[in-house]
This record gives sequence, structure tokens and C-alpha cells, in this order.
Amino acid sequence: MEDANNTTDTNFILLGLFNHTQTHLFLFSMVLMVFLSSLMGNALLIVLIHEDPRLHMPMYFLLSQLSLMDVILVSTIVPKMAANYLMDTRSISPAGCGAQIFLFLTLGGGECFLLAAMAYDRYVAICHPLRYPILMNQKLCLNMTTGSWLLGGVDGLMQAGTTLSFPYCHSREINHFFCEAPSLVRLACADTTFFEFFMYVCCILMLLIPLSIILASYSLILAAVLNMRSTAARKKAFATCSSHLAVVGLFYGTLIFTYMRPKSYRTVAHDKVVSAFYTIFTPVLNPLIYSVRNKEVKGALKKWL
Repeated sequence: MEDANNTTDTNFILLGLFNHTQTHLFLFSMVLMVFLSSLMGNALLIVLIHEDPRLHMPMYFLLSQLSLMDVILVSTIVPKMAANYLMDTRSISPAGCGAQIFLFLTLGGGECFLLAAMAYDRYVAICHPLRYPILMNQKLCLNMTTGSWLLGGVDGLMQAGTTLSFPYCHSREINHFFCEAPSLVRLACADTTFFEFFMYVCCILMLLIPLSIILASYSLILAAVLNMRSTAARKKAFATCSSHLAVVGLFYGTLIFTYMRPKSYRTVAHDKVVSAFYTIFTPVLNPLIYSVRNKEVKGALKKWL
């Protein structure tokens, strides 16, 4: 195993999530099972949406992009964590570290805006059903998807580039299971006050702007649903929104808990657990939520099987 105190080495040391006790070995096995389930579940959802003509709608196209982001997210973090654990090594190169930071922020930011696009899609479908093909056309759908990827990418590129530009002349031990910008910045032997403030502002904007769109969309949806005279129409409207709301609650709940708490309330152990939840466990829940609560997806799955 590498000497964690060897500061002449340019590599960083990831202290990881697990040690080699029986309990942690069991938990590591569970994480691998969740990782494989996430890959298969999201890949299956992407294939179903691509192959079934009934799912060739903006809502499902956006959902396929969400699944694609989840596949890349878990593939960015879990394989490296598993390799380090199984080979009893903790090293990660600066390039590998930068790639993890870039992809993590790109996908996290991209998902924020993609969930906002999905909320707008539900708003148009429920509040303006007759104008849905015009208001939610293919061009707009592609533009919103491209915009989500680009906004996440710009945020990831800025933060990854700036984080790696700092000098790291003391400890290179990152008390985490993957490279995350805040964990890495703590090790820099330079004044990072301005950058930390910039990171905090970026996180607030990347979280609150999409969240505001989501809340506004669902406020209008709720007002429209309450004015519906038909009970069947109300049930159908709630059913189409419940899956998306569950995913939004899981995603934003964990991110806000992680990034918007005051430093005095944060501990490394809590940060690791919450990070594991939204990087490993949330991606496996998304296809489950949509397949269980969505009749069209269930129908496509039965037909495919």
C-alpha cells in the first residue's frame, strides 16, 4: 500500500468508504450489487424507450437522458472505488481526480436542469394538453437536453480546472471514496476563500434555479388539478407526476443536505454516507420508481419480455 505521507508523489490518496472487516466486506458486496442493478436497470430503460414506439415522446426522451446520466455517474465512481478496495490500494492520479470532479459536477448539474425540463414537460402536458405537440416540440426537447449537458459541463470544467490549479504541498489524503472538489480544496496550501465562496454560489445557482422552475411548474399543475371536475382526470394527473416528484425529492433532498448545510453541522462521516446515497443508491431507484408507477413503461417492459 502507498505511503499516505509521501508528499513527493503527485498522486492523491483516497481513504475510501470501507475497511477490511467482515461487516464492511458485506456492505461493499451490497454496493457492488446496487451498482450492477443500477447499470442494468437504467440500460434497460434506455433500450425500452428507444425500441418501443409508444415511448417516443418528449417525457420519455428526457427520462432516457436521466438514465444515461445515472449510468455515467455510477461508472465514474464505483469501479475506481471497487478497484482500490479489492487491490488494497488507495492511489488516484491528478488526471483521474480531475476527471472524477468534472464528470461528477457535469452530471449532477445536468440532472438538476434535466429534472426542471421534465417538470416543464409535465406542466405543459397537464395544463395545456391540446397545445402540447407545439409547446413541447422535438426541437425544444433537444435544446433543453443539450442545454442541461452544457450547463453541467461548464460548471464541471470551471471547478475541476480551478481545483487542480491549487498547489498541494502537504497531505494528499482525501477523506472520501472519490474526488470531490470541496474535499480536495481542504488540502490546498493556498488561500482558497474566494474559490470556496464561488463554489458555494455555483451550488446555490445550480440547485435553486432549476428547483424554482420545478416548484413553479408543480404549483401551476396543482392549481390545474384542483380545478378538474373529473376524479379520473385528477388521478391520472397525479399518477403522471408522482414518479417525477419522487425522483426530484430524492435528488434534491440529498444534494441540499450535502451542500447547503452550514460547516458547523457537517462531519466527514455524514458527508460520505450522503454522497454514497446520491451517487450509488439514487441511480438504482430512478428506473424502479418509473417502472413501478408508470403504466406505459410497464406495458413496454411486458411487451419486450
